Amino acid sequence: MGTKGREIVGLDIDQLLKRLNTAFADEWFAYFQYWIGAKVAVGPMRGAVVAELIEHAGDELRHADLIAERILQLGGTPLLEPNEWYDEGHCKYMKPEDPAVGTLLEQNIKGEQCAIEYYQDLANMVKDKDPITYNMVLEIMTDEVEHEEDLQALQEDMQVMLKTM
Repeated sequence: MGTKGREIVGLDIDQLLKRLNTAFADEWFAYFQYWIGAKVAVGPMRGAVVAELIEHAGDELRHADLIAERILQLGGTPLLEPNEWYDEGHCKYMKPEDPAVGTLLEQNIKGEQCAIEYYQDLANMVKDKDPITYNMVLEIMTDEVEHEEDLQALQEDMQVMLKTM
């Protein structure tokens, strides 16, 4: 990272790097949870749910890329071992042992809610101290809020459909 780039960060960079690596691990878990959920999903509205899960998986992978780039800009190293994700992650991976679309939606809603809380906390940490990380976090958090809304809308549609059957 450039000298001026480090100077504009008004907080402990090591602490920030740790928090970003936590988010990095969470994004990889979210990516895999969406991706594998799309592969194993069964039940009503499967097509719509799978399409949403695949779209969200792509977003989570993009988030991991953004965070990795920021970690590198700050002079850090993104977690290099997937094993480290379990130790460093905050929003843990929930394997889809029950592939029913309703269960998958519920698991992913919980994951998004955890992510929203984590990014809100991270945004508060960097606000007025690191504008580059702050803007990135806001961008990611906006996606996470949209994901939660999308999944809850599918859940509501499914409930309506099941009542009319």
